[in-house]
Amino acid sequence: MDISSEMIHSLLPLFLTGTLGVSVAFVGLIDGIAESTAAISKVFSGYISDKIGSRKPLILLGYSLGAFTKPFFAMAGGPFIVLGARFADRIGKGIRGAPRDALIADVTPTDIRGRAFGLRQAMDTVGAFSGPLLAIALMALFASNIRAVFWVAVIPGMLAVLCVLLGVREPEETAGSSQAKPPIDLKALRRLSPAFWTVVAIGVAFTLARFSEAFLILNAHADGLPLLLAPLVLVVMNVVYSLGAYPAGILSDRVPATRLLLLGLLALIVADISLVYVPGLVGAFLGTALWGLHMAMTQGLLAKLVADHAPAHLRGSAFGLFNLTTGIAMLFASVIAGLLWDQVGAGATFLAGAGFATLAALMVVGGRIRLNSVAPPPA
Repeated sequence: MDISSEMIHSLLPLFLTGTLGVSVAFVGLIDGIAESTAAISKVFSGYISDKIGSRKPLILLGYSLGAFTKPFFAMAGGPFIVLGARFADRIGKGIRGAPRDALIADVTPTDIRGRAFGLRQAMDTVGAFSGPLLAIALMALFASNIRAVFWVAVIPGMLAVLCVLLGVREPEETAGSSQAKPPIDLKALRRLSPAFWTVVAIGVAFTLARFSEAFLILNAHADGLPLLLAPLVLVVMNVVYSLGAYPAGILSDRVPATRLLLLGLLALIVADISLVYVPGLVGAFLGTALWGLHMAMTQGLLAKLVADHAPAHLRGSAFGLFNLTTGIAMLFASVIAGLLWDQVGAGATFLAGAGFATLAALMVVGGRIRLNSVAPPPA
């Protein structure tokens, strides 16, 4: 599914601004709504998977919905069709996301959980850079016809559904199952430890600092990258992300969490500075590569911290709550980034990102004792 989605996402910002003629602020709004929808949806799918004691049905539903939306991008005649397709596609991502992460935690021993989430991030990212590479090849084949590339993207989406249907297996009994409580239930919320809520707060700050990658594509294009090669931005970011995610996952099982989080934030701050002050495509791609390094060092680790600090029978709901809060933050981050781009300039967008990253670093330092604890709270 990542191949299918990234074939579309690597071209969508320029399709919107070039073919459909929308503003960068509207691109930020579309991406903010889409990504926040995906994250917010996870709170419901995580709870439901805990309640029914089964992860696979929701994973299958989520992948199926994502595959169904792909043809609408190719047929879109206006931005609101794209918005609707992105909205539905990200609902599918949200439906499958929390149960998938909970399933990984269910079947993985605690002492290698960081490695498992690192491997999941690495495999996700292989698809995330393969999709843009395929998009570049197809853009050359179809003479930069973006709609034709979007039609081809339908195929790997359908194959992903078949893989889930035929290849995914889960334990006979998911931990806790019938003990799950609705996330809005105050008793359930009280069973989530202060360490978990520290992770949530830091995740929000991270998300405000890391807005949509659509702005990386728009920035590189503004610096002179041809339309044909626009997907190369996501290729560079995701190659670095993929190569770094699994080693970072292994390292997260061996060193304090705060150390990796701070190094990841440092990479993001330097990325933003490079995007603003290093001229031309050199700065654009240096910043993009460092952005990918930040993702590799932090995204799997944040998932591991959620799993470490949530009771087993509320693990799906914990992932859902984490993604609910960071999803709301993603909406604000992308809208703010788009408005700054249109009203002040691209540099203001990335400098604001560096400011939020600095705030996140201060929060990591303040919560280091709780974050470095690895023992899950009692059920």
